[in-house]
Amino acid sequence: MSSVRENKSLSILIITGIYLIAVTVALCTYLMLPFAFWINLLISDIAATVFVFIFSVIFRNASVYDPYWSVQPIVIVLCYALGSKLTFATFLILISVFYWGIRLTGNWAYTFGGLNCQDWRYTKFEKETGKLYQFISFTGIHMMPTLIVYLCTLPAVFVIKNEVQANAGSIAGTVICICAATLQLVSDTQMHRYRKSGRHGLIRTGLWKYARHPNYLGEILMWWGIGIQAVSVMPQYWWLLAGALANTVMFFTVSIPLADKRQSQKPGYAEYKASTRSLLPVPKKQAT
Repeated sequence: MSSVRENKSLSILIITGIYLIAVTVALCTYLMLPFAFWINLLISDIAATVFVFIFSVIFRNASVYDPYWSVQPIVIVLCYALGSKLTFATFLILISVFYWGIRLTGNWAYTFGGLNCQDWRYTKFEKETGKLYQFISFTGIHMMPTLIVYLCTLPAVFVIKNEVQANAGSIAGTVICICAATLQLVSDTQMHRYRKSGRHGLIRTGLWKYARHPNYLGEILMWWGIGIQAVSVMPQYWWLLAGALANTVMFFTVSIPLADKRQSQKPGYAEYKASTRSLLPVPKKQAT
């Protein structure tokens, strides 16, 4: 088993199998439920998450869940699109989600070290929470992100289900999504090259010269772009922006503070923080 866990290709193959079954579980659950589509989607999404969580426990690695964040929206919008009329608004949603999702999933595959490797944040939680870790893992690492991405994806589902026509807001939202995913692509690529060079410490090149979390900015903007696409054509569903808001709050209250705390242990962090912005990769005016 240890040799399998250490083999990246086999580990990805195993996780792919887990996710294919999880999708099947979700589809079967959805088709059996008698409620409104958005409730059916929520319950089936939770069922798939529970299935993935079981294998996180089996492999003692919560990172089994990591690709769920980017795979879940692709599967959801694709399934709904196959059962609906393809409008230009739907096409823009599909382009946005697929570009973002495929790129992010590819980034996960590139950085994934195998089933023996777990995200440093999960290992930190495990050490700090002890016997409560599995509860923390289920609620905080698995279920909370699932619910947030569910809310983020719901605007896209409403656009597809209602077969609405695109407008200027749809195009503007798409541009935001494409720019956001491209921002993530560029910042992640710069980080990969920095790490591959063998250098250590704080990255001070590219977008990272001006911002400490440009990749997070891309993730935040992505879901505001999806929300704008939906609300621009269906203003009566303004509450669909709740997903983008919840995602933004999560990054500001959990992801960014955790990353900053870890980075603060590196030499020169205080000066780096003083000379950079948290998210926006533009030069920061220095105090005189």
